[in-house]
Amino acid sequence: MKSILLIGVGRFGKHIALKLGELNHQVMVVDKQEERINAILPFVTNAQIGDSTNEEFLQSLGIRNYDVCIVAIGNDFQSSLETTSLLKEMGAKMVVSRAARDVQAKFLLRNGADDIVYPEKQVANWTAIRYSADHILDYIELSSNYAIFEVTIPKNWIGKTVGEIDIRNKYSITIMAVKKEGKMDLTVSSSTEFETDETMLVLGRYQDVKKCFHI
Repeated sequence: MKSILLIGVGRFGKHIALKLGELNHQVMVVDKQEERINAILPFVTNAQIGDSTNEEFLQSLGIRNYDVCIVAIGNDFQSSLETTSLLKEMGAKMVVSRAARDVQAKFLLRNGADDIVYPEKQVANWTAIRYSADHILDYIELSSNYAIFEVTIPKNWIGKTVGEIDIRNKYSITIMAVKKEGKMDLTVSSSTEFETDETMLVLGRYQDVKKCFHI
């Protein structure tokens, strides 16, 4: 369990807060708008109405006590930048800030952010890849080159083993798990046989996945 400070509970921040609450982390939420605070309070450890660009207010939160500080401010980049900078100046251990564009990310990183999240860009990439390919059911980007894909198993693979298909040597793709009826099996070996109605999680480059599954 971690102690997390979340600043900004618009649509993006609200989803973060709800998920952190589900994961049983200690979450302190901050936002300028009282209605947002009232709406999220039942789902988090604590919440305060306040301006995160106000140094005295931010200092009163005890920044050094949090394992992670997340700046999820979406519509006011100046406030996001000032908040990020103040958090780092006050000794925040880890600052994660939201950016909409690469230029924003550069400024945030220069002013104290340890990491950047791109909610719109990441969801856009996921949507484009997920819904432009028949075989891809889910997609998690790991870097600019590699990702984990959940893919349907081609019909002509049913009844064959991982070793017989041998996509690791042919396409540089690693099969990480097979999934059936919502249950994940991570014990994949060369003797694992593909069954009907299964999907699998593979690690590789998008261009290699496209070639392998004829996308």
